Amino acid sequence: MRSWFRSFAAAPALLVLVLSLGSPPAHAGLFDDEEARKAILDLRLKLEQSNEQARARQAEQMTLMNTQLQQLGEQLSQMKRSLLDLNTQIELLRADNAKLRGQDEQLARDVAELQRKQKDIQQGVEDRVRRLEPQKVSADGKEFLADPEEKRLYDDAMAVMRKGEFAQAAAALSGFQRRFPASGYAESVLFWLGNAHYGNRNYKDAIASFRALLAAAPDHPRAPEALLSIANCQIELKDRAAARRTIDELVKAYPKSEAAQAGKERIASLR
Repeated sequence: MRSWFRSFAAAPALLVLVLSLGSPPAHAGLFDDEEARKAILDLRLKLEQSNEQARARQAEQMTLMNTQLQQLGEQLSQMKRSLLDLNTQIELLRADNAKLRGQDEQLARDVAELQRKQKDIQQGVEDRVRRLEPQKVSADGKEFLADPEEKRLYDDAMAVMRKGEFAQAAAALSGFQRRFPASGYAESVLFWLGNAHYGNRNYKDAIASFRALLAAAPDHPRAPEALLSIANCQIELKDRAAARRTIDELVKAYPKSEAAQAGKERIASLR
């Protein structure tokens, strides 16, 4: 391209030279007309050849530039397609990431729900085990271990007793004896069973229950009351002599008890 422009720039100088050669001074006889025409033709030929070469080089350079532009356009098109493909892949990755995030969140919720259910199940198992495990209880100053069901039945029977429903209380306490014959509540059950029979005017069964308590646990806190209750049952049965003997037994066995003091007052009323 630069050589063509140099050839084009040199053309006016050649024309000037031709014109100067074509118009010689009148006094200069260096060339005749034939030689001058020949020189002009030669110069014109060289100029045309130079122009032709310049045009050829220009055409070649233009062709090269067009080829390069075409290649550049193809490269740009390829880059655009690559960018579109890359954008498509990015969008797919974003969609996959969003799906994975959703799956992770759902998995986290599922794990939390499973943990909650496991905790509830574990708590339920612990509660059931706790209900089945023996627990420390006390009755009439005595501490011992009792099964939850054992404690419940005893408490239910005593609740009926406190209501004054003596027949139902006697049935409940008798049922407790059959189900838990070796219970830590056994002595207390005998005492309250005797009271239930007494309240139900079943004096002989009441005396039997109180005597069973005295035989099993003569040092029981309720033993003095049991002897006094036996005396009361005997009085209700019109057996005053037996009642006096029972009160004497009470005073001798438990002289400092409140039941013994009450028994002394009761003897005075029997004489």
